[in-house]
Amino acid sequence: MLKFNGTGVALITPFHDDFSIDFEGLKKVIDHVIAGGADYLVVQGTTGETATLTKEEKREVLKAVLKYNAEKLPIVYGLGGNNTQGLIDEIQATDFSGIDAILSVSPYYNKPSQAGIISHYRALADACPVPVILYNVPGRTMSNISFETTLELSKHPNIIGIKEASGDLSQCMRIAAKMPEDFLLISGDDILTPSMRVIGGHGVISVLANAYPDIFRDICHADLETAKKAAFKLLDINPMMYEESNPVGLKYLMKELGICGDAVRLPLVKGSDGLKERIRKYKI
Repeated sequence: MLKFNGTGVALITPFHDDFSIDFEGLKKVIDHVIAGGADYLVVQGTTGETATLTKEEKREVLKAVLKYNAEKLPIVYGLGGNNTQGLIDEIQATDFSGIDAILSVSPYYNKPSQAGIISHYRALADACPVPVILYNVPGRTMSNISFETTLELSKHPNIIGIKEASGDLSQCMRIAAKMPEDFLLISGDDILTPSMRVIGGHGVISVLANAYPDIFRDICHADLETAKKAAFKLLDINPMMYEESNPVGLKYLMKELGICGDAVRLPLVKGSDGLKERIRKYKI
């Protein structure tokens, strides 16, 4: 559990303009976030455009992250889907060397009942050789993991936490009020991280930490007054990261910071001129 307190960076996957993976750019991203104080790395989450990577590319990205992780930060690997048996098969075919936990998004498109979500995650946790972190993001999956479901799943010995990206602070409070002491409540919303700390949260799995890991070091580890002021710095830039879908805005920001390019794979496209102009004008 202690491995995943603080800032987990949901790593982008940099691409060249021909859409091949830019491994040099990936190394620069990892060096940047480690130098800025990241606590752990999240590989192949939504921000990594996992939906448009092949299985072989996913393996190559994971291999590269393990190689470039000079400080040997803990690694969380994204493994989720809406076919429970297919996901179990993928888990059984995965080499978990160097992986400390998986982050698994709630089944999307099928819109399962809460009973279905519970059964899905129990089957997944039973099959997985490393701990499982639930991922609730109703804005993408169109179904919510209720607080009752989260608390029920927290009883499973191989389910250690949840990334809560519902944006519902009341729901998060209900989880915090009754969750086991060794269960992780992780913010899935960068701006809400200080609020999550107040109610008993354990940090964030962050999009903007790719660009500003030092700010998230303060948000997660400084006193609450400092954390609040650090989060306020991001109020204007944060919505731009999602305006044309994550990670379109983030990748342009990373380009402006001189870290990597802004190419994304279809069906995503590069940011509009208007979005780019507003990001260029943003200053911390």
